[in-house]
Amino acid sequence: MSKSVIKFKNVAKHFGSQTIIEDLSFDVAAGEFITILGSSGSGKTTTLKMINRLIEPDAGTIEINDENIENIDLIELRRNIGYVVQQIGLFPHMTIEKNIATVPELLEWDLKDIKARVIELMDLVKLPYDQYGQRFPKQLSGGQQQRVGVARALAANPQIMLLDEPFGAVDAITRKELQKQIKAIHEELAGKTFLFVTHDINEAFYLGNKVMIMDEGKISQYDTPENIVKAPKTAFVQELLDTVYEEGALWGALK
Repeated sequence: MSKSVIKFKNVAKHFGSQTIIEDLSFDVAAGEFITILGSSGSGKTTTLKMINRLIEPDAGTIEINDENIENIDLIELRRNIGYVVQQIGLFPHMTIEKNIATVPELLEWDLKDIKARVIELMDLVKLPYDQYGQRFPKQLSGGQQQRVGVARALAANPQIMLLDEPFGAVDAITRKELQKQIKAIHEELAGKTFLFVTHDINEAFYLGNKVMIMDEGKISQYDTPENIVKAPKTAFVQELLDTVYEEGALWGALK
């Protein structure tokens, strides 16, 4: 059994009088691809942001490699966590090469090592350096920019990758292609742990080797896609599955 990389122990988060996370406990093993699924306001993004301390919990503890993240230097913590969001946030005045090299340069890597890392990552995300390295973000499609965002998050070789609805702003065809690529990247980077927030059940079940389904700040079910389909544990989980079955019936009727 793989060692736990992330542990939530009785974590709670409130914003004013509103309870976002009530009492959250779960473990994530090394090398897993966890998708976090739920409707708006279920606590998905709050959970993700507490891992890299963009949001601080009000109660409970969060551990990475068995160490309370409150005891880890914030800069050091974030160096070991890649973070990708829907809005990408590439630097428009920098080339793709410079965007990807941002963190290694801040860490004062050797220039040769930075160049080699950029080339390696651009190849990994299927944007060859010779063709794309000197372009600027505005010269890329939305899907290509999102791949650069993934490459930039991986640049310093983090142990953990947090992805917050990264494909939500691209068209359906591009989204499918990006899903295939992120799944292949995770498989190629053996040992890296991915947590991926989505509100799309098909995306969650395709990508995750385990799916965490959240509802109103609680975990409704946390299991493999196969086990969830075979034995949904709550009415909310069953309702999610029913929407997929209904869509399937609709498309079947239109054939």
